[in-house]
Amino acid sequence: MSNQTSMMQSDMLQRMTVMREQAQTGTQVAVNLSHPPTGNFQVAMQQAVRRVDNQQHHAHQLTADVDAGRSDDLVGAMVASQKASISFSALTQVRNKLLAAYDDVLKMPL
Repeated sequence: MSNQTSMMQSDMLQRMTVMREQAQTGTQVAVNLSHPPTGNFQVAMQQAVRRVDNQQHHAHQLTADVDAGRSDDLVGAMVASQKASISFSALTQVRNKLLAAYDDVLKMPL
């Protein structure tokens, strides 16, 4: 066990040394053109908003079905509601980060 641990440690140290050298010398980032982007940012955001909206409608429908007695899947309705809530919170955080980045760009001196 000790021999295996020492080999793992030496491997880790070797990788860390390589990373340090790359960080000090600066490295070029290779662009992967085998999968070019298929859409733009606006399309991606529209799709994200639609997915969140669909999750909220689905959760509302499941909750309404439980309330009306058409379904007894209360757990499923609650899980769907929580998923929709988390998705909405994540989308709101992304929006806030984007607005903050936009403000930072606007405040940059020319």
